[in-house]
Amino acid sequence: MKTKTKKIITIGGVVIAITGLIIFNRIASVKKVASMYTQAEEGSFKVKVTTAGELIADKSVNIDGPTLQTSTQRGHGHHSRMHFREIKITDIVPEGTMVKKGDYIAQLDRTNFDNTLKDEQENLKDIQNQLHMKVLDTAVVLTDLRDQIKNQVYAVEEAGITLDQDKYEPPATIRKDEVALDEQQRKLNQMKKMYKLQSVQQLKEINNIKTNMEIQTRTVQDIETYLKGFTIVAPSAGMVVYKKNRDGTKRKAGSSLNPWDMVVATLPDLSSLMSKTYISEVDVSKVKIGQEVNIKVDAFPKKAFTGKVVSIGKVGEELPNSDTKMFEVHCSINGLNPDLRPSMTTNNEIIVKSFDDAIYVPLECVHTGQDGIPFVYTKHKTKQIVVLGVSNDKNVIIKKGLDPGTSIYLYTPTDPDRFTLEGKDLLTGIDKPGVDKEVLSE
Repeated sequence: MKTKTKKIITIGGVVIAITGLIIFNRIASVKKVASMYTQAEEGSFKVKVTTAGELIADKSVNIDGPTLQTSTQRGHGHHSRMHFREIKITDIVPEGTMVKKGDYIAQLDRTNFDNTLKDEQENLKDIQNQLHMKVLDTAVVLTDLRDQIKNQVYAVEEAGITLDQDKYEPPATIRKDEVALDEQQRKLNQMKKMYKLQSVQQLKEINNIKTNMEIQTRTVQDIETYLKGFTIVAPSAGMVVYKKNRDGTKRKAGSSLNPWDMVVATLPDLSSLMSKTYISEVDVSKVKIGQEVNIKVDAFPKKAFTGKVVSIGKVGEELPNSDTKMFEVHCSINGLNPDLRPSMTTNNEIIVKSFDDAIYVPLECVHTGQDGIPFVYTKHKTKQIVVLGVSNDKNVIIKKGLDPGTSIYLYTPTDPDRFTLEGKDLLTGIDKPGVDKEVLSE
């Protein structure tokens, strides 16, 4: 009895399995047949140029490294070599940090410049010592000359007294004493002139040293001020975004600033974000200022934004991993989201053309024979000649040959020789087979 029951259960299971397999095969067959066809659609048709991009700020404040300001021409010439040194960034706050005006941003490497400062400080000390020694030397020289003048005054007085006492002396003696007085007077006058000359000369030399000291003092002050700028602070409030080099790399700790571009980072205006993208020279002629753009931000895949083309580069650029010239294009963004940040990647669809009530089919549905005439395979076993319009990355407009809703094959059927050619009348008056004159003019 038990054996009989088991046989019945086994047979029932086999029947159910076979029935399920039959149903599955039928469903699969139906799906396969359904996937062979599509329909000619009617509606809005858009031709797009699709490209990747990134968010940038139309307006931003640069956070600049220090600039060496020289107060004198001598200082400018003496330290011009400092302008041509690269400066390494030793530390910088993380990108995206929100800062206030005056907050710390970065620290630059002072090593080479500290050595220059020490050298100039030593030079200043040498000049200060020169001035000190010159003042002492001048004091000694002029004091000695003043003492000599004082002694000579006494000599003149003595010669005058001697001459006064010669009233009763012979004329020859009187004359001799007159000559002696005149000689002492001339000597006194020469000493006074020498004193004036020495005073002027010593004062000039002192002033020259003072001038050099003032120049050297300002040079030292210029370098000290310059080095204070190696600690970078925020010029205004905002969010720190690292500066990008031309090769696409960002300036961060370990990067070097070159003398012609001392921007350490930027503070973008988050209310002026736009998408920057590059269009190939093949497609850039299709893009015009004012065209609508659909923008998606990778960081927010569920959100969609719209905008317009606001600028197109005049000169093509050679970018890495690109065989053609690329033109920089900026697209505005409507309804900015406060969560958007510079450098976020975007996907941009620029609407270069738009058609209302167009009939279109997928590109893979259209075939071309050896004669170059385009056609589609319909579900009614016909090879329907069609006149094509413009296409986008997925579909092509059918200007003539198909009605909306017509079922067509997605790919070449297994028995194409059994399909009847239809639509030969569409070739009349067409210069090129399968292409409308209107299309040729586009």
